[in-house]
Amino acid sequence: MNGHGEYQAPAELKRLQSIALGAGGIAFIAWAIGTYFNVEQGLRSWLLGFIFWSGLGLGSIGVLMLQYLTGGAWGVVIRRIVEAGTRTLPVIFVLFLPILFGLSQLYEWTHLPPDDYAMKHRGWFMTTESWILRSVIYFIFFGVMVYLLNKWSAAQDAAKDHEEAAKWLGRATAFSGPTMVIYVLVVTFATVDWMMMLEPHWFSTIWGFLFVAGWGLATFSFGVVLLAFMSDKAPMNRVLGKRHFHDLGKLMLALTMVWAYFNFSQFLIIWSGNIPEETGWYIFRLDGGWQWIAGALLLFHFAFPFLILLQQDFKRKAKLLATMGLFILGMRLVDMYFLIGPTPRIATHGMGLPLLESFSWLDIVAPIAVGGFWLAFFIYQYGKRPILPVMDPFLQKAIDHGKGH
Repeated sequence: MNGHGEYQAPAELKRLQSIALGAGGIAFIAWAIGTYFNVEQGLRSWLLGFIFWSGLGLGSIGVLMLQYLTGGAWGVVIRRIVEAGTRTLPVIFVLFLPILFGLSQLYEWTHLPPDDYAMKHRGWFMTTESWILRSVIYFIFFGVMVYLLNKWSAAQDAAKDHEEAAKWLGRATAFSGPTMVIYVLVVTFATVDWMMMLEPHWFSTIWGFLFVAGWGLATFSFGVVLLAFMSDKAPMNRVLGKRHFHDLGKLMLALTMVWAYFNFSQFLIIWSGNIPEETGWYIFRLDGGWQWIAGALLLFHFAFPFLILLQQDFKRKAKLLATMGLFILGMRLVDMYFLIGPTPRIATHGMGLPLLESFSWLDIVAPIAVGGFWLAFFIYQYGKRPILPVMDPFLQKAIDHGKGH
C-alpha cells in the first residue's frame, strides 16, 4: 500500500472551491459592467488582480524548484501545494487575455509618437507585436517547467519502490539547478513587460528580483495558510507538526528581509544616482497621498512582520502563523497597487493621478474576480493528486521531523 488513497484533500476544500467560484463570477460581472464605462481603469484593475494572483502560480514554480534543490521536511509537506499552484498556469494564461487584448488601452507607450526617445532607442522592442511575442514565449518557458516537474512527480507516485522513486526525485533536482537561473530571467523579462512598461520612460535593473522575492514570499504565505487550515483535519493532522510551521515561518522571515533589501537597494541606487529619468518614479510616489502607501509598506510589509516572525514561539503556532500569512498576502496586494496606481494614464495624457483620484471600486472587484477563478482552479488541481508525495524516500523522515521539539 503506497498511501495514494490515504492522503486525499479534505472535503472542506470543495466548499471553499464553490465559494471562490461564486464570488469570482459575481465580481467578474461587476468588473465587466464597470469596464464598459471606463475601459482603461477596468484593465488597470484587472492587471492588479492578475499580477497578484498569477504571482502565486508563477511563484510556485520557483518555490517548487527551490525545495528540490534544498531538500528538508518543509519541502516535502508543501510540495503538493506548490505543484498544484504551478498547474494553474492554463487559467493564468486565460486571465492574461484581457491584458493582451486591451494592450493599446492599458499601456501609455502604445500611444507615444515614433520620435519619443524611449520609442526611438528601444526600436522593435517597443512594439505591440514584440510585446505579444515575448509574452507568449514567457508562457512557453513556464509551461515547459510546469510540465516536466509535474510529470516527474507523477512518475514518482507511480514508482514501484523507493529506489525508482529516488530516480525521479534526482531528475527533478538536477533539472531545477540550471532551470532556476532561467526562471529568474523569465520572471525578470515578464515583469518588465507587464509592469515596468506601464512607465515607459523609467527603468530599474533590480525590478525582476523584487518580483522573485515578492512572489516567493506570497507563495510561502499562501502555503502556510492552507496547511494551517488542514492541520486539524485528516489526514494532515497526523502529518503536520510545530517544526514544519517553524521552518516555513523562517522562510517567510527570510523573504520578508530579502524583499525589503531589494526595495531599499533600488531606492538607494536611484537616490545616489540622482538622474531625473529615475528619480521621478519615487518623487511622484512620495506625494499626492501615495506617501502614506509607501509608509504603510515600510511599516506593515517589512517592520511588523519582521519583528513578529523573529519570535520562535510564534512561528510554531499554525493558526498564528497563518494569520500573519494572510496579513502578508494583503500587503502584497497593497504593494502591487503601489506599483500600478501612480503610473501614467492614457486618459490623462501620460500623467499619473493622486491617490484619492486614482483609487476605484474596480480595484476591489477585479482582484476578487481573478482570485475567485484562480482559487477554484487551484483547489481542483490540488484535489487531483495525493496531498503528499507518497513515494518520496524522505516522506517518513519529513513527518518525524515535524513532531520534534
